Amino acid sequence: MMSAAALVAGYSRDEFSPLDTTRAALDAIAAHEQVVNAFVLVDEEVALSMAEASAARYRAGAPVGPADGVPVSIKDVFLTAGWPTVRGSNLIDAHGEWREDAPVTARLREAGTVFLGKTTTPEFAWKGVTDSIRHGITGNPWGAGLTSGGSSGGSATAVGLGMGTWSVGTDGGGSVRIPASFTGTVAFKPTYGVVPMYPSSPYGTLAHAGPMTRTVTDAAMMLDVLAGFDARDWSALQTPTTSFVTGLRDGVEGLRLAFSADLGIGSNEPQVDAAVRAAVQVFVEAGAKVDEIDLRLSDPVDAFHVLWFTGAAKVLQPFGEDALDHVDPGLAKAIREHGLTPTASDYLDSVAVRMDLGRRFGMLHETYDALVCPTMPIAAFAAGQPSPDGWPSDLWTSWTPYTYPFNMTQQPALSLPCGFTTDQRPIGLQVVGPRHGDAAVLRIAAAYEARTSWHLAVPTLLRASD
Repeated sequence: MMSAAALVAGYSRDEFSPLDTTRAALDAIAAHEQVVNAFVLVDEEVALSMAEASAARYRAGAPVGPADGVPVSIKDVFLTAGWPTVRGSNLIDAHGEWREDAPVTARLREAGTVFLGKTTTPEFAWKGVTDSIRHGITGNPWGAGLTSGGSSGGSATAVGLGMGTWSVGTDGGGSVRIPASFTGTVAFKPTYGVVPMYPSSPYGTLAHAGPMTRTVTDAAMMLDVLAGFDARDWSALQTPTTSFVTGLRDGVEGLRLAFSADLGIGSNEPQVDAAVRAAVQVFVEAGAKVDEIDLRLSDPVDAFHVLWFTGAAKVLQPFGEDALDHVDPGLAKAIREHGLTPTASDYLDSVAVRMDLGRRFGMLHETYDALVCPTMPIAAFAAGQPSPDGWPSDLWTSWTPYTYPFNMTQQPALSLPCGFTTDQRPIGLQVVGPRHGDAAVLRIAAAYEARTSWHLAVPTLLRASD
């Protein structure tokens, strides 16, 4: 599984072509898709046509940019001209002309990437595992019987198995970082507004879009493509003037990092705790000053539930009064319990919790360049169930305490692999920066990746197929 940087270098030297890598990605899909169910749509004709166009540009010495010819997949919540976007729901009719690209698909198309297909999501991207009534259960590269996480689980599994080099996902409460942690891949939730969203998410300003890759360098390269102003997004930030690859290899010597094992609100499996603490030592050895801190947070989950599930209720509103009877039963239950009863005052109270959380982390970053913590307190559990065996709650937020707070604060947060459990389930490390500190997060994550080899590990399903 070559990185995008290696692919583009090979294209430029005429060692192989975008057609070769696209066929290899399509072969990987053919080999693994029946086992893991990562795609809702694969379009070989479109993929090969886009690959041939890219190959022609390289033959002419005129690639459109540093991502030309990179095979990508797109989470099936993003509008993609020519392909339906059904968002994992039986409520949406796939028929129609589907003429419009979302900002991320438009940018990927303009960059000359090769579209392979669209990846699975739980219904309306509502939870932290990937299964839906419409498309079934998505498995994990490290075991088809393990959950891929969610809601961008199809994208993480596709990247992890070489079914494309990049994918683009959404993250409203952890939805790129949860599956990255569970699948041993890399995912980055940039500062809110860096990657424009259209149509606007019903989850409002919790929802980010971001790259899902195998390496930190690829995440930076992909963010260069995705980031940029789009007038359709009222909250989009201006296009960056510096590449996110710039300074990626500057290391962490002299940086101040805060480390929290649990944000004051979680509890880790022992093997997760050990792996993350070992990762912290890598930063120390690389020259960073690391302080273990006690954040003493109050869990903002109740406020998050108001913000999240009132948004989910709004998603269903256009589909009629009986829509709750035709969706994922877990989604219907959560909306009934958390999304229908809050008052305007409750909502504003939740916004106040959010603002105070943002203030606290903003003050933290007055002292520290970044915060490092686990991405997840657990490793992947069985696919097809909402929570681990014996867990006290089926609600996904009960086992994701380290992801949703940073959607509330809109900070950049990246997950990368930092180890495995004894039964070979990946463990994720999270690097969180101040708002607009995206380049620093990527630099810090790259410094860790450069000193470790977890990102090079070959998933169980690939080894089994060799």
